[in-house]
Amino acid sequence: MITKCRIILILLVVIGVFLPLRSVSADTGPKPTMDFQFMQSFPGPAVTIVSGTLFECDRSDCQDAQPLMVAGPQRFYCDATSCHALAYGFSNYHRLQIQFSDGKTRQSNIFTTQQFDSSYKVTIRPEDLLVEGQISLDFFSPWTYILLCICCLVVLGLVAGVVVWIVRSRKKGK
Repeated sequence: MITKCRIILILLVVIGVFLPLRSVSADTGPKPTMDFQFMQSFPGPAVTIVSGTLFECDRSDCQDAQPLMVAGPQRFYCDATSCHALAYGFSNYHRLQIQFSDGKTRQSNIFTTQQFDSSYKVTIRPEDLLVEGQISLDFFSPWTYILLCICCLVVLGLVAGVVVWIVRSRKKGK
């Protein structure tokens, strides 16, 4: 009997050694984003985006501006007419610096984060950029789910309270 147990134990150890090891990976969940749509406000040939930088600031005057770091999926990137940012978390204040096809590098006003998935309209002016937040009702944002869960819990609590009250009032009436 002891020999059978030893053989089974040895087999389990050998099988365990030869099984492939699996790596574990985890996603940190949804990440906040920013989308920038550019519109030119001055006459002449349309300018396109060559490159850009999103500066993150903790101070409202942006004296401590630092470019958004590239780290994993976190990055700021542009195509010819729009820019996009994805981050683990954004600072409260931001500033854009974009180089255009006319050879000019324009800097934006200081703007704030609007919401989890923010949209901005950027007006290209002759010497600078004007960034304006666009409020959108994004039904699929995490805050919508949290609010929906809280509402469901409140409604369920009210229904349970009414049912308990009805049952107790019927027992007292008998």
